[in-house]
Amino acid sequence: MNHAPDTTTAGNGGNFDPRQAAALLDQATRQARRQLEPAQPWLLVIRAVVVLAVFGAVWLNTRGQHPYQHPTAAIIPVVIAFGLLNLVATVTVARRATAGVSGKSRLRPAEIAILAAIWIGADAAMVPMAIARVSNAVVWGLYPVTVPLIAAGLAWAGISARRADWRNCGAGLATAVTGAVALSAGPAGAWAVAGVGLCVTLLGQAAVIVWQQRRSVVRP
Repeated sequence: MNHAPDTTTAGNGGNFDPRQAAALLDQATRQARRQLEPAQPWLLVIRAVVVLAVFGAVWLNTRGQHPYQHPTAAIIPVVIAFGLLNLVATVTVARRATAGVSGKSRLRPAEIAILAAIWIGADAAMVPMAIARVSNAVVWGLYPVTVPLIAAGLAWAGISARRADWRNCGAGLATAVTGAVALSAGPAGAWAVAGVGLCVTLLGQAAVIVWQQRRSVVRP
């Protein structure tokens, strides 16, 4: 006489506990989410240190200029390289956020294009301003430090709010506020204010992610 297979026993002869299976599944899910997290905490910490170092170097390079002229030739390549790396990091993170997701949580290619266009357009706008002989304090000081942060921060906040991603929405608003505050610090001081503000924002993001991950681990 054939008996139906006993679903309460495992292959090793032990009892199959549905609660253990659910716990293992939950653990695997959390691990997968951490691996797929577009903004890894350690990457955010590295970006925070780099942005503080670059903006701080420009501030040190220009704070003694009276009147303000522009960062010296030794600093300009560093600033350009940082801008390019930041653009690549932004697009890469945004693309990774679209991988394997759908619905409102999916970051659409058009939204990625908006973010990239803002950074590129903001930098490109400096060319006609320089040709028109706009003040050096604006072209090489206030504008490149503040306007891209305000525009990109508000755009990222709006995109994140549309997807109900409140953590990134807060980061976008913090970035925009940093740019706005930097406007009042003068052309040289704007670099210092922006560097500190962005560093704090990135470190705050990393701390929130770590807190959320730990909370999901200890949650029963």
